[in-house]
Amino acid sequence: MIVAPKIRGFICTTAHPEGCAANVRSQIEYVKSRGPLARPPRKVLVIGASTGYGLASRIVPAFGGGAATVGVFFEKAGTATKTGSAGWYNSVAFEQAAAEADLYARSFNGDAFSHEMKEKVVSAIVEDLGQVDCIVYSLASPRRTDPETGEIYKSVLKPIGAPYSQKNLNTDTGEVNSVSIEPASDDEIAHTVKVMGGEDWEFWIDALSAAGALAEGFSTVAYSYIGPDLTYPIYTNGTIGRAKEHLERSAARINDYFGPGSAHVSVNKALVTQASSAIPVVPLYISLLYKAMKEKDLHEGCIEQIQRLFGDHLASASGPSLDERGRIRIDDWEMRDDIQAAVANAWEAVSTENLADISDFAGYKAEFLRLFGFGIDGVDYAAETNPDLALPSGG
Repeated sequence: MIVAPKIRGFICTTAHPEGCAANVRSQIEYVKSRGPLARPPRKVLVIGASTGYGLASRIVPAFGGGAATVGVFFEKAGTATKTGSAGWYNSVAFEQAAAEADLYARSFNGDAFSHEMKEKVVSAIVEDLGQVDCIVYSLASPRRTDPETGEIYKSVLKPIGAPYSQKNLNTDTGEVNSVSIEPASDDEIAHTVKVMGGEDWEFWIDALSAAGALAEGFSTVAYSYIGPDLTYPIYTNGTIGRAKEHLERSAARINDYFGPGSAHVSVNKALVTQASSAIPVVPLYISLLYKAMKEKDLHEGCIEQIQRLFGDHLASASGPSLDERGRIRIDDWEMRDDIQAAVANAWEAVSTENLADISDFAGYKAEFLRLFGFGIDGVDYAAETNPDLALPSGG
């Protein structure tokens, strides 16, 4: 079949197998071009491994350090008549590239929050690898079923305590409008923490520990975001921020039990991902941010960010550099004073009429399409493609 992008809101309902594969290959080539990591992990588990930061977190240790990798995700396989999800095709392409490089790669598709998935993955690690020495937690899910009670929790993107009104970008029309969001209830805050906090991260570490699957001196990292003052009400001081505070407390608990330096929270840069596209206000901020960072040659995508995370911190000879709260900061270039000043000035001036001139909305749209395998050089989008691809490891 011939596959074209079909966009509905902040979701593209189709994905291109060859385009996704080309995107994965380009990330692999970037990592190879950076040379080997100084102290790479050897056996890596990535929870949430199929797109964005999670996919990059699998590529970097594998192709920058020769690591064996296990990936966990929840994606949709394609059929003969319907495309699968981008994450599915990304994972197929990653496994194919790993096999060509004679690297161990095994993937598991299903609910990472469940006890059953943890048991399945941990058993495979014990059988195939013995132990893992690096665990990356990169889940971005809108809901979670509690494995103990069966209760379903749903996260919300809301401010806390007061309504929030701000400029917004309709990514379908390119219109700069405004958005007003009512504050979250106590139940909504609690639900968001349950979904996006660190509880499940701790459950994974506990499951690995109980099975003897954690190598001595292992490290684990989970991802967070802070951002600028203008997004604080919807993000840092909102429901997501509460969840990220819980994530930091989870890191502290892991460190208390396993020893200092076992767990880290990495604060990453704002990027176009399937998760960030759904957050009000953020697409406009990213469009302005991309413009400012590209003008100063500071722009990074997911693969560049995670290469820097491992190269400068997790796998560096000197170990990670931490801020005053013990976090790794690879959002440091985004949060530079000159970058934030440029974004703030553009934010005040931006309108529908001047959006194309003072932002990189074109780059935002191109990056969004790349997430689903579209708009990538060298891919013949007029050619027939087979959407029914299987994971080499079975999934």
